[in-house]
Amino acid sequence: MSVPLRNIKHFPPQEILYYRIFISIIMVWATILLFRRPALRNDIAYIKALALKEKRKFILLTILSSILITGNWFTYIFAVNSVSLKAAAFAYMVCPLITALCGFIILKEQLTKTKTVAIIVAFISIVLLATGSLYEVIWAVVIASFYALYVVVLKVIQNVDKFNFLGVQLILSGIIMLPMYFINSNAFPTDTFFWSHILLIAIVFTIIPLFLNSYALLGMPSSALGILIYLNPIVAFAVAFFYFKEKIDMHQLFAYLLLLLSIIIFNAQLLKSVIYKKQ
Repeated sequence: MSVPLRNIKHFPPQEILYYRIFISIIMVWATILLFRRPALRNDIAYIKALALKEKRKFILLTILSSILITGNWFTYIFAVNSVSLKAAAFAYMVCPLITALCGFIILKEQLTKTKTVAIIVAFISIVLLATGSLYEVIWAVVIASFYALYVVVLKVIQNVDKFNFLGVQLILSGIIMLPMYFINSNAFPTDTFFWSHILLIAIVFTIIPLFLNSYALLGMPSSALGILIYLNPIVAFAVAFFYFKEKIDMHQLFAYLLLLLSIIIFNAQLLKSVIYKKQ
């Protein structure tokens, strides 16, 4: 995703986000209304059947999740185009660890000793990076925190179709961005190059990944999926270093390797289960 974002970096990040959301809304709801109407009817019936207290909780959590994912999208776009791709990649490397910590604090989920050690090692890595580039680390933590809290909220929301729920989130995200669009937007872009990249970002890097994520567990073990999530920052770092030629010093390299160690420790049980199944 960083490649098309960098190609249109001369556009303000909020402009990219406006049209990414608006195009995604059109595509997702066209899919829902054409192919997923039975699932939509089931979700509407489920929400209507909820008690008043549960219905209010569901609505508030839905609004909160939309605010969080919109914040994540905006901060990521800004980081890629105005901070550094390393900061954006680092965010998604540390994100699962922050998610686990949020789950422990907010949802009272239990952390094993191994995962606790992994979070401590990750924290040391963040501190080391902060001594080198505090600005990049702050942006990385902000991006990761938005997404981590979004995941925690999604864990609470259950029994609704994930794709339909994505459609509702996108509408709410559009409503959040609409006042900014009318107050602070530039002239409507007519550049074919811009729109081709927005379509690419909306379809290939927004809708399809979220759709595949919702249904991935139907086709692969959760342990394998958990490990594959870390391909995201690995690819992002590779693009940053080899394609965009972003520099990294030994101090940063050591901190990144320390974070990689924390990820291996954190996912030790998943790695063991995958290796055991292969054997």
